[in-house]
Amino acid sequence: MVWDVVTEYLKDPYLVAKIQKYYGVKVLPSQSPVNGTDSNSLQVDGKTKLKKRVEKTILEENVHCTNVSKSAGDGIRIANGYLPNELEGDETVSSESDPEVKGYIITNWFWYYLFVLGTALGDEIFYASFIPFWFWNIDGAVGRRVVLVWTAIMYIGKFKKYVVRWPRPSCPPVIRLQKKWALEYGMPSTHAMVGISIPFSVILYTMNRYQYSVTFGIIFAIGWCTVICLSRLYLGMHSVLDIIVGIVLALVLMVPFVPLVDTLDHYLLTSHWSPLILLTVGICMVAFYPSSDRWTPTRGDTTMVVSVCIGVHIGAWTNYQLGVMSEHPDPPPYAIIWPSYEMLGLSALRTVIGFCCIVATRALCKSASYATVCTLLRLNSRELRNSRNSIENRQKITVELSYKFITYALLGFNTLYLLPNVFRLIGIERPTFYTEI
Repeated sequence: MVWDVVTEYLKDPYLVAKIQKYYGVKVLPSQSPVNGTDSNSLQVDGKTKLKKRVEKTILEENVHCTNVSKSAGDGIRIANGYLPNELEGDETVSSESDPEVKGYIITNWFWYYLFVLGTALGDEIFYASFIPFWFWNIDGAVGRRVVLVWTAIMYIGKFKKYVVRWPRPSCPPVIRLQKKWALEYGMPSTHAMVGISIPFSVILYTMNRYQYSVTFGIIFAIGWCTVICLSRLYLGMHSVLDIIVGIVLALVLMVPFVPLVDTLDHYLLTSHWSPLILLTVGICMVAFYPSSDRWTPTRGDTTMVVSVCIGVHIGAWTNYQLGVMSEHPDPPPYAIIWPSYEMLGLSALRTVIGFCCIVATRALCKSASYATVCTLLRLNSRELRNSRNSIENRQKITVELSYKFITYALLGFNTLYLLPNVFRLIGIERPTFYTEI
């Protein structure tokens, strides 16, 4: 009974609304017509279509909230405004009544920018930047292990979303400041899971490998995780219970995963069967992912995570099998070499060249793999993009998952094999890249 009370309290959207208010998100009073527009501007004059605009506002609920209701005295309620009944069946209103759908104001911009940055630390743009940068400029052995932990944590977290199927906090009272992921289920928070798994796995895999202050690293990791978790509450994307479960689940999973990954990484690097095992397991993980009662971006994002991991480890395996990778001659722990101006310049050059190649590779592979998959399945790519019926939509999902798997696996492979060899040819490689097993 006590547990039920605590659970309901932590799930309460009003608790999230209080947190948003504390950090400076103020709800506008719902006294005006649609989103605060002056009622005089809602004139029937034949200039613009009302129904289309209302439908668009309702469909774009992610900007503010998902609750749209209709009652006898109120008309259609959208966010914090009303559409009067007398206009409800009409076709047109003045084009002046086209305000931004926004039922809140930000009173503290420091928290806003901090939490927008915090939530970006758990998004695709962060992974696409962090993973290549780490391999090209810091440590490949640690990078491979962190990628394995990240993939396992993300896959299990997103898998559980489709098993539990708890919605995100209701809105109102919560104000949804972010469009992205609003269609996805909320429990558990994969942002919170990544906020735990990435910084703490970095610490666990470097604490015995390098000489540095582990205490400082732990403080930094806690701060990192705190900002990410608070950002999800601030943006109205998760309940407090989603965050807590995400943190606890990640910690529990890391207990067996961290030591297991050490053994697994060595096996994947040295076994002749590694590419076949990685591809088989990866394809099965994508193919047998649970279906949903509605479309969300989760399955496509999970495919990208799995395929990047596969590409990274096949790239590392290729380096090892070709004999260009060897063990470091000295045992750890190693002293951290603080970069000179020359090292910083080479690092910046590697990063710029590498990211340009990744962007170009992604653009080319995306188009080529999409067309190739459509050809193999004997589908018309143009018709498939515009398809509406259920059978063609299933085909579209198959094509989408296939081209994402191919594209991001190649990106991971290029990050570990092709681009480091390019750096080596032009004389800007990181000296220790090929001595990290």
